[in-house]
Amino acid sequence: MSQRDGFGSGFLAGAILGGVVGGVIGALIGSQRNGELGEVGDVQLDGSSLEGKRNSPKRRSVRGGDNDNTEMETARRSLEDKIAHLNATIDEVRQQLGSVNSGSSVKSGD
Repeated sequence: MSQRDGFGSGFLAGAILGGVVGGVIGALIGSQRNGELGEVGDVQLDGSSLEGKRNSPKRRSVRGGDNDNTEMETARRSLEDKIAHLNATIDEVRQQLGSVNSGSSVKSGD
């Protein structure tokens, strides 16, 4: 019976400790992977390759410049176009479903 008395508090303490340890490990691994991705940088958002333009994150942030602004603007416009396309597709599906639902006006008898 004495083993069951501390089970709830032990379980809660283990869950909290495991969450903290897991969070710290995840943050460390994430920061390492983020650094690796900044150095490698194979593909941009628009899919073009960056083989000749591999820069470390520090260099990129120090340099700044018009090239980064142009790339960001291009990526933003591309995303806006994709969002507009998705919205148009959603509207088409809503219209199709609306016509299907209005055509089958069967009421359920409760």
